[in-house]
Amino acid sequence: MTTGPNDQVADRDEQAALWWLDLAAGDLSADSRDAFDAWIADDENAIAFEHVARAWHAVDGAAGSPELIRMRSVAIDDYRRANRRRWAGSLSAARYWWTGLAAAIVLAVVSLTIFHDSVQLYETKVGERRIAILDDQSRLSLDADSRVEVGIGDDRRALTLVRGRAKFDVAKDALRPFTVVAGDKMVVATGTSFSVERIGAEIRVLLYEGQVDVIDRDRAGGSAGARGTTLVPGTEMVASANAVAGPVTRRADPSRSISWESGQLNFDDEPIALAVARMNRYSPTKVTLADTGAARFVVNGVFAAGDVEAFVEAVTELHPLVADRSPGQVTLKTADAR
Repeated sequence: MTTGPNDQVADRDEQAALWWLDLAAGDLSADSRDAFDAWIADDENAIAFEHVARAWHAVDGAAGSPELIRMRSVAIDDYRRANRRRWAGSLSAARYWWTGLAAAIVLAVVSLTIFHDSVQLYETKVGERRIAILDDQSRLSLDADSRVEVGIGDDRRALTLVRGRAKFDVAKDALRPFTVVAGDKMVVATGTSFSVERIGAEIRVLLYEGQVDVIDRDRAGGSAGARGTTLVPGTEMVASANAVAGPVTRRADPSRSISWESGQLNFDDEPIALAVARMNRYSPTKVTLADTGAARFVVNGVFAAGDVEAFVEAVTELHPLVADRSPGQVTLKTADAR
């Protein structure tokens, strides 16, 4: 049987749909994880996977539609009965699921004249931390000066970190993938524990328990750095808008990194610009760096969140920095810049 261009596209969509459901089920073996990483490394496959994610999220705008619920139920039941690893055939489980999902979107949009996406906002002010239990029983911990938008429906859990930092202890639900969007990154998880932070031009994802996949939301450019990243406990992904080589994955100390939940900021060779940004979440008195020379230093130590004076005293003792104070602001500059 000859395979034409349209068949290749259909096969790719089927594969993307099956991989999405496999990730949602949260039971991939190590070999399957390797297979997924190899598959999504292809830019066309990555784009197809992103289309699946967008469709899954978009359809939840009308998640209460009885037609949608019925079609989703039939599609998922069919998927469960199918061989998850067999993509051949005239009508695979993935194609039926994909077709049913697309039809459900159209039907829901046409049949409903007005719908409101149920999005809850969780936000903290400067110096404030907050813990919330979400509708699915997941636990959300918000750092100071942070904002998260939460949309939980019958078949998806889609969150957006607008600013700051948040930790997510995810209640396991194989049929409702848990995704967190931050900038151009999307974290896909089921039952696990991780944090996401937006700080300066960086996005940081730190995994405490379980396993997550971090994918680019916009792969249309087909850049070499547009690849998925799988994290294991004790690793952190750092992605910078200014980085040409793409995200960096490195080992991290979860106990040190999670100290902010108890009101302490623990810095271990932290670039001073990042340390300053984190301190500024907790105090109305803002610390700024006056020159590039001041930005070359690193910070070590544990500080009470919001204790700007202790922080300034420490960095000026350890480095050739001086502090100029004005109402509501402390400016750090190199000693020879005075």
